[in-house]
Amino acid sequence: MTAFQHRQSAHCESGVMASLLTHAGLPMSEPMAFGLASGLAFAYLPIVKLGGMPLIAYRMPPRHLIKTLSKRLGARLTSRTFASPEQGRIALDAALDSGRLAGLQSSVFWLPYFPPEMRFHFNAHNLLAYGRDGDEYLLSDPVFEAPVRCAGADLQKARFAKGALAAKGLMYYLDDVPPEQDWERLIRQSVLSTSRILDGMPLPWIGIRGIQHLAKCVEKLDPAQTKYNRLYLTHIVRMQEEIGTGGAGFRFMYASFLQEAGEKIGDASLLEASTRLTAVGDDWRQFASACVRASRSTGEVADFRPIADRLRAIADQERVLMKELGAWSRRKG
Repeated sequence: MTAFQHRQSAHCESGVMASLLTHAGLPMSEPMAFGLASGLAFAYLPIVKLGGMPLIAYRMPPRHLIKTLSKRLGARLTSRTFASPEQGRIALDAALDSGRLAGLQSSVFWLPYFPPEMRFHFNAHNLLAYGRDGDEYLLSDPVFEAPVRCAGADLQKARFAKGALAAKGLMYYLDDVPPEQDWERLIRQSVLSTSRILDGMPLPWIGIRGIQHLAKCVEKLDPAQTKYNRLYLTHIVRMQEEIGTGGAGFRFMYASFLQEAGEKIGDASLLEASTRLTAVGDDWRQFASACVRASRSTGEVADFRPIADRLRAIADQERVLMKELGAWSRRKG
């Protein structure tokens, strides 16, 4: 096994998995890790609140990428949580002392190497521990350009922070990663799964239906409720462009996966799909800009339908693309 090399990435979970696999001898880009794990999604969850507003998600839930990618690649995943911080510390030290590279789930808020303006109470941030030096742990955090150090007490606090998505000290690592893979089978399997996630769920808040539901919510905003409208629209933008990689960012990442996958198996239809999904990502950014402009308007916005129509157009494009990709994935190469 080669010496560990830190890599900055766009999203923590896909970045950690790409680094774990590469270190284990299976070179893996972040977009490929994200795509093979079928990470792309959409969910509008009114029963789950974030700052009093509905949770809007553009990817599959935390830990999905870790479990799904390991299973599809045939790698042995060891994943543990702990009843106490001390048990978690002992297990991490043992893993590092044995030469393992350990993935950890933690809270962003309690990691001191994050600038104060970047800290918020989010307990599903993933990073890698690759060694320790005295009381300091050597960490590869995908958010940063270079490796960082973290005092043991601070890392403990971050790993065992309480609240929503509490990690309970989650630690995971990979063994027995097969170096040879049937890439066409993997790509077709993962693309089919993604098409079903986005365009095969009967629930009104998931996938394309969820995007259409959000469009209805925007359209029904009462122009007289200026304060609420501003909060709602800025919440949409924050969930789309600031939390994790964001809605457009995940579309761009999946487009990169489609491009890499098309090149790997020599299929031009995936390259075309990549170009089209990149354009959809641009439309998501334009939708966010329209929300920002409406939220900053000093007068009443008489009609939110143009903003909602932008979102419906996005939903239509994603539905067409997912149906085509689903059909492609069922065909024999």
